Amino acid sequence: MTTQTPNTVDCQTERAGEYPQVLTVREHTLRADVGPASGSTDSAPGAHDYFDAALAACKTLTATWYAKRNGIPLERVESHVERDDSEERAGKYRLRVRVVFHGPMSDEQRAKLHRAVAACPIHKLMTTSDVEIETVS
Repeated sequence: MTTQTPNTVDCQTERAGEYPQVLTVREHTLRADVGPASGSTDSAPGAHDYFDAALAACKTLTATWYAKRNGIPLERVESHVERDDSEERAGKYRLRVRVVFHGPMSDEQRAKLHRAVAACPIHKLMTTSDVEIETVS
């Protein structure tokens, strides 16, 4: 592996000839795997799980950031992402997100938080950006 820069994710096989992978993001270590249907043991989240999790995390982090910047008494936030990948091969990948805000907020404050999370950076990246991927050896 190479020395990491701030915008780099490294991934490598954990054990020769097996599916589980070790990912490094700055000083953080994560694991990835596939399920039994693909020939492994589901020992860690898969790539699709991390894709979906990025959206869930972005929603909650955006709500927390927005609340802090705007003096909204958000105590806790939850996001739940449900995947429908039944038509992925046909070009449709559906994610249904439910966000729950906890704290003594007015309806107006909750509405502002909902608008903020609807525009979180990962949501925008997934739906409006032209992502270019170059695979090199």
